[in-house]
Amino acid sequence: MNNIWGIILAAGSGTRLAEAVGGERKQYLEYKAAPLFWHCARTFSRVAAIDGLVFVFPPDDTPSMEKRLKQYFKAEDLGVKWTVVPGGARRQDSVRNALSGLPAKCEGVLVHDSARPFVSARIITNLIDALREGAQGVVPAIPVTDTVKRVDGSTVTETLNRAELAAVQTPQAFDARILREAHDRADTEGWEVTDDASMVERLAPVTVIRGEAANIKITVPEDLKRLKETKTPTPCVGWGYDVHRFGGDNDRPFVLGGVPIPGGPTIVAHSDGDVLLHALADAILGTFGGGDIGSHFPDTNPKFKNADSAVLLREVLIMAEQAGTRIVHVDLTVITQVPRLAPHAAQIAKNICRLLGLEPHQVNFKATTEEKLGFTGEKKGIKAVASVTGLREM
Repeated sequence: MNNIWGIILAAGSGTRLAEAVGGERKQYLEYKAAPLFWHCARTFSRVAAIDGLVFVFPPDDTPSMEKRLKQYFKAEDLGVKWTVVPGGARRQDSVRNALSGLPAKCEGVLVHDSARPFVSARIITNLIDALREGAQGVVPAIPVTDTVKRVDGSTVTETLNRAELAAVQTPQAFDARILREAHDRADTEGWEVTDDASMVERLAPVTVIRGEAANIKITVPEDLKRLKETKTPTPCVGWGYDVHRFGGDNDRPFVLGGVPIPGGPTIVAHSDGDVLLHALADAILGTFGGGDIGSHFPDTNPKFKNADSAVLLREVLIMAEQAGTRIVHVDLTVITQVPRLAPHAAQIAKNICRLLGLEPHQVNFKATTEEKLGFTGEKKGIKAVASVTGLREM
């Protein structure tokens, strides 16, 4: 799937919060010297797969906000195309207006509420990955931890099974064609919904991926405390190292950094043998004292036989997120005599950026040899080292 755009909804009235902020619309509230919608735009722009953004503002504010955005983009070029459209009376009307602002060649759409300024590039990347794997709609969700009851006035009528419930967040990602069709149907048939997935669910299956607890929505006065937090994150560093022997009778492809390398040697390994992602995962675990991948994904467990290391890396990233750690830079080195990696270096670095939701300047990849010394020089195996820098909320 190519040509993917984000829709940033900033047209709401914010009535539940208005009194606490002197009547100002919540999407214009500032956090770290920038309005909430601009924080969302920054995060979306860090994902290489995002081609452009559609901003949706209240109709009366649209001209002034377009001028304001021109100033923001002039001061801080995010490297994406953008446009502005006026919102509608309801959320679904605003999204429908935004769809009209997308280019005809747009294939994927992510719809996001600007009142969620803490969305991460990682969750956006995971949503896009799910779309590219064939999902027509994808939503992030977190487990419901409170007991939920159905009530009629002041009387409980039913206690719902918490195991079957999830709290859905934004962004929500869709095949552009199915989202347009859903909005057309909603308009002609009079559907009233609170999110876009509710429409698409009537036409196609919607996939659920893990959301993030930090991705809260600024809704009530108590949420304003999050915008006033000035806690300085603590830098943390992790280091990872991994080795794999060449050989074995398996027919799995040689994979490095999630990239298949044609003509590479076979690897002796329990999983897919991606030595680079294994070293990277260990380094990420090191940033928050998370142990090593062997303790989380032991080779004694048949579940991880031939496992895709990119999937394991995603699990490690979730652990880091839950520990309050944000990855800001990685430096990677592969040591091997064969195969020659220079022709694949750019692709490997690009894929690492995609997997981590980082920009090119945050990922450094190198390949070297040991001048025919040691087991790598004798073409008996390959090794990788990784250094990861993170910022952790202590």
